[in-house]
Amino acid sequence: MPVTVDKPEQLESWDLVLHPRTRWFDLHLGDLLRYRDLIWLFVKRDFITFYKQTILGPLWYILQPLLTTVVFTVIFGKFGKIPTDGIPRFIFYLSGTVTWSYFANCLSQTSNTFIKNAGVFGKVYFPRLSVPISVVIINLAKFSIQFIVFLTFYTYSIVKGASIRPGLFILLLPVLVFQMALLSFGTGILVSSLTTKYRDLNFVMTFAVQLWMYGSSVIIPASVVAEKVSTRWLYVYMLNPMVSIVEMFRYAFFGEGLVKPVFIAMGWCVTLLVLFAGVTLFGRIEKNFMDTI
Repeated sequence: MPVTVDKPEQLESWDLVLHPRTRWFDLHLGDLLRYRDLIWLFVKRDFITFYKQTILGPLWYILQPLLTTVVFTVIFGKFGKIPTDGIPRFIFYLSGTVTWSYFANCLSQTSNTFIKNAGVFGKVYFPRLSVPISVVIINLAKFSIQFIVFLTFYTYSIVKGASIRPGLFILLLPVLVFQMALLSFGTGILVSSLTTKYRDLNFVMTFAVQLWMYGSSVIIPASVVAEKVSTRWLYVYMLNPMVSIVEMFRYAFFGEGLVKPVFIAMGWCVTLLVLFAGVTLFGRIEKNFMDTI
């Protein structure tokens, strides 16, 4: 039996209208603000589930960089005899490890956003970018704890008479952390978007992150690279934004590092380019990724 409506205009009084995205740049970023509580729930969920069945819990935030630094100090410092720009070896490798860990963790965890959350994405609507954003936030908390550990050993080194002093570049530390967050976020969602069609990237990521670390001044300072290669190849090397980030971090706390305005500008240009490509492709892929994943 047909249904009649006395006032047809009542059918159009909707609070929220969902419609397909048809443009490359139709990202609906305003939805992230409305779903900020959901982002916080994702942060809380990831923190609880990751350490729920561990004995040491958040103490791993402290042990991981310390153990890695000890290994680097013994292998690359004591046996490899790699120069550290006159900086005590342990604190030199700790600075690189703490900086790199934040970037690498964000990248690794955001690069499988679609695959890891396919079950949730296929059932209910919410801004998909809220998931990788929550990853960046929770890893920022990890970085804060590890940074305090670094400051503890940094202060101890100064008290013991090490010739290291902070410079004015230390005021740019929030900018460096912000750049790392943007770079890891952009790279992660870019890889995540490509992974929906090319699953091989899942196997490549772990290996690629390790190679990226060796080319990011974490172990070998940029000054050593500059002595071994020509100016042209040095500029190619500095296209890696993490090189300038690590070098600026060390320059801020130790007064040593290959820091030039052109290298900083190159790092930011690559970071913004990767972020733009990642967000754009992510917004395009999320419309129909359930058909290919």
